[in-house]
Amino acid sequence: MPKAASRTLFRDANVVLPEEVREGSVLIENGIILDVDAGSAVQADQVVDCTGLHLLPGVIDDQVHFREPGLTHKEDLECASKACAAGGVTAFLEMPNTKPPAISMAGVEAKEQIASTKSRVNYGFYIGATPDNVAELSQATNIPGIKIFIGSSTGNLLVDEQAALEKIFAETTLPICAHCEDETTVRQNAERLAGTTDITDHSRIRDEKAAMIATKRATDLARRHKHRFHVLHVSTAAELEFLTEHSPYLTAEICLHHIFFNTEDYARLGSRIQMNPSIKTKHDNEGLWRALLDGTIQVIATDHAPHTLEEKSQPYPQSPSGLPAVENSLALMLDRAVAGECTLPQIASWMSDAPARIWGIVGKGRIKQGYDADMVLVNLEKQKMILDDEQITKSRWSPWHGQSLTGWPVQTLVSGHQVWSAEHGFDDQFRGSKLTFDHQRGGFWATPDGIGTED
Repeated sequence: MPKAASRTLFRDANVVLPEEVREGSVLIENGIILDVDAGSAVQADQVVDCTGLHLLPGVIDDQVHFREPGLTHKEDLECASKACAAGGVTAFLEMPNTKPPAISMAGVEAKEQIASTKSRVNYGFYIGATPDNVAELSQATNIPGIKIFIGSSTGNLLVDEQAALEKIFAETTLPICAHCEDETTVRQNAERLAGTTDITDHSRIRDEKAAMIATKRATDLARRHKHRFHVLHVSTAAELEFLTEHSPYLTAEICLHHIFFNTEDYARLGSRIQMNPSIKTKHDNEGLWRALLDGTIQVIATDHAPHTLEEKSQPYPQSPSGLPAVENSLALMLDRAVAGECTLPQIASWMSDAPARIWGIVGKGRIKQGYDADMVLVNLEKQKMILDDEQITKSRWSPWHGQSLTGWPVQTLVSGHQVWSAEHGFDDQFRGSKLTFDHQRGGFWATPDGIGTED
């Protein structure tokens, strides 16, 4: 296994920069990008020939559920982070609904300690809001932000009462993100469809109305309290009306399953695409894709949340919601770029730069002098089929099983260190690091032309 040299030259790559793809050579030294336009003959301890390959910033997945502690029969930090590395994901932000849930800094730090011994890539962990932990939330530091479940969750993580939500938005300073589905609407729909065993009813129970009510409620809280807020996994085109009025406080994301699947796919895939928020219509697929292209939505994430196939195979509604995605997320988007549906700089923005800025992640998200050398080499001509038995995630299945994609990662670097390559596999000795967050530096804000970022 080749080891990271102190100075490495990535020679003759197609370098994906924020505004363009430029042929050139990138020089890194001790894990930091030294030059993005180095000469091909510059002196280096190691030279990587990148002829014909593209060099992108490593993906930052800002919404994953890696199940550790408490649910490690489904997933764990070792398997999930290896899946990240093989998929070009160099950093993840993990949600608090583990067992026990991370609803205090002590809980977050316990998860950070586990990650320090297991994770092949960099990591950060959200703190979870409850109806009565505002004091803990207001004192939390050096983490990405606060996660609120405005909709069904486990344990005491559901925050649905208006008074509790007002208090969290008013008395905390960290960025907030939320799962937005109105609990009252979901329960009413479930009562109306009580006794159903039809998987398609999942999208009738968790319908457009449930998403609309909760997203409107949360974005109103953010605007009134002038609190930075990120809408997770927008699933309907209708929700976009609450996001099109650009605000310095609001950003949003979509997850891959909400643009790749719709309710017509239940017949083919069943509970493999059962998710919360639910899969919606083809119209929603199209609306969300347009919102990405026009900047209304800034981030692509996965909401990687695996269950075993045995669990997923239970009859509805016993089947749980959630699916794995981290190791295929970049390839799915590269395939769209190869098809001419988007550009590589757009992918780098949606999957790397925007999440770094929204969450104030220091030194990440771009191939830029002085930034950390978290990068992924991809081959846009490589064709491969996604197959269940080749998945690295612990659950060993994918809703995209059987789909052939063009464009795949071939090498992933974290802090300049090759953590995975198609040729050599994993470096099992390497461990990622805790991300550093600076919420004063990070973030998006409103400009005359809409949402902008600092250079």
